[in-house]
Amino acid sequence: MAKWSEIERDAAEFAERLRTIFQAGTNKTLATLRRDGSPRISGTELEFDAGAATLGMMPGSRKEDDVLRDARCAIHSPTIEPPKGSLGLGDAKLSGRLLAIDPPGPDAVPGSYFELDITEAVVTWVEGDRLVMESWHPGRGIQRTSRT
Repeated sequence: MAKWSEIERDAAEFAERLRTIFQAGTNKTLATLRRDGSPRISGTELEFDAGAATLGMMPGSRKEDDVLRDARCAIHSPTIEPPKGSLGLGDAKLSGRLLAIDPPGPDAVPGSYFELDITEAVVTWVEGDRLVMESWHPGRGIQRTSRT
């Protein structure tokens, strides 16, 4: 698994595109696993700062309970309607495990904070009539695939 800084070092242009897509809107979607193993999706925010991808959540929330029990998760970028006549930037996804960290400073909102230990990063977009996917995995770097 990897910190965000590893993607920035290994694939700077890919990392910048992924960050741009994630920062296009505030609300991201977090997928966690419930106690019975079924999926749960929740709204969340995600920050890229000091080489880390981090997020916070309310203590005692269902998503916090999920993460403390099973840290595996996936985070999807905001869904933004592209401008008319445009296909937009595409979408981005990060997967991995959320690891508890200290609050980001003395002025941090009370809550639980986590850093994403990344196992996969994906950017998907449309070029002409093709769906293009670039993915990054620790130790493998960027892989690009496309299909019609």
